[in-house]
Amino acid sequence: MRFLSGGLILAKAKLVELDLSDNAFGPIGIEGVTGLLQSETCYSLRELRLNNNGLGITGGKILAKCLQECLDLSSTSETPFRLRVFVCGRNRLENEGGKAIAAVLKGMGSLEEIQMPQNGIFHAGITALADASKYNRDLRHLNFNDNICSEIGAVAIADVLQHLQNLEVLNLGDCLVRTKGALALAEALRDGHSKLKELVLGFNEIDNEGAIKIVESLEKKELLTKLDLNGNQLGEEGCELVKGMMKGIGKEDAIGSLSEDEGENEDDEDEEEEDEDENEIEEEEQDEEKSETNEVVVPAVECTTEEFLAEPTAGKLMGLGNDRVSRLLDHLSNKEIESYVDAFIKVSSVVKSANDHLIEISSECVDEILVKGFRVAAENGTTSILSNSFLVHLGLIKSEDKKIKPPNDLSGCLLVLERAVQQRYFPRETRDVIRMFLSSRLSKSIEQTGMIKHQLMQTLYKFQ
Repeated sequence: MRFLSGGLILAKAKLVELDLSDNAFGPIGIEGVTGLLQSETCYSLRELRLNNNGLGITGGKILAKCLQECLDLSSTSETPFRLRVFVCGRNRLENEGGKAIAAVLKGMGSLEEIQMPQNGIFHAGITALADASKYNRDLRHLNFNDNICSEIGAVAIADVLQHLQNLEVLNLGDCLVRTKGALALAEALRDGHSKLKELVLGFNEIDNEGAIKIVESLEKKELLTKLDLNGNQLGEEGCELVKGMMKGIGKEDAIGSLSEDEGENEDDEDEEEEDEDENEIEEEEQDEEKSETNEVVVPAVECTTEEFLAEPTAGKLMGLGNDRVSRLLDHLSNKEIESYVDAFIKVSSVVKSANDHLIEISSECVDEILVKGFRVAAENGTTSILSNSFLVHLGLIKSEDKKIKPPNDLSGCLLVLERAVQQRYFPRETRDVIRMFLSSRLSKSIEQTGMIKHQLMQTLYKFQ
């Protein structure tokens, strides 16, 4: 990335669009682009697309910092930085990364499109991003799909919609906005927003009351072409009612399929479950905030690559230094294909707690190890052997080699694996094999990982 950046700067290029999506360069890779993003080459940039790059929290902060630098440095130039399109989905930014990005987006004022789906951002981060969006009055496209927005985040978005009268697309699908969030959004959309074309609210636990108010709020939206309410809790009668209402306002062609509706819930049970879920979300966010301020510093323990792989610890991984990736890859040269999975297990097993810095370092190493491993396997026709090795090392099938024993605690391995399977380099056939065996065979070690295993399964099913 540094060579690419350097070449563009040296050529005195004036970029209008930069799309680096689907390259698994992670936080290390984004560091290689910082010089470019801060240079005059990007003062003219109008579209920045960084989708599915594995940035994580660290990468998100680095990106935010260099975009702010570009904004500041260009302010006195003939071509001040006026970004119009910002795409940064599937990057596991979480709350901390989302807030960092929000701070710089707030100061731009020129954005017409913000797309940040699938980033694991809770309502605190969504609220910060919503606040940032209101300072970009020309915003036409806002996409927070598949984040844990919740009712609180939905209300925060509803509060800023009055400032976004040019909005054409609002995508909050699979964001857990629920009925209360839908009611807030409906009230905010009722007046104005004459340019709205698409509203996506699928899979949000919205009941009839919320759906009806949403439809009513769209009556005067002459340009509406799409309303997605699929996967909610309307029931058969509710689905027919919504369809009838859409027909009544002359927008029957805009309503999407309701084939995956989850049916009506029992009110009392539903409210109790919502309260419990909301409490869980609050607790998770509090835990995140604690980890942000009380993150454990892992002291580095100097060692050789062989010493780390023989007895892996977090301290030894840190002790391999900044060239840890190259040292591990050098060690794996000319080794058996299964050695790449063994190295993945060793590197990821040192993750024992919600230490973002350690997770990022482990993931960076794993990405490079598996990129090379899968490439070697593809060249030699041994991808199936590599896939089988994952099952062995995770304890899902037995190995003839009695020396191979899965770690007693697989939580770190599954946590890092959940990130890895989302990357472009990870073969579909290997994902499918892991998903199939995780669905049918659970070792005691995997059962003990609880929600981490559940999150991995959710991610794997998204790729079916």
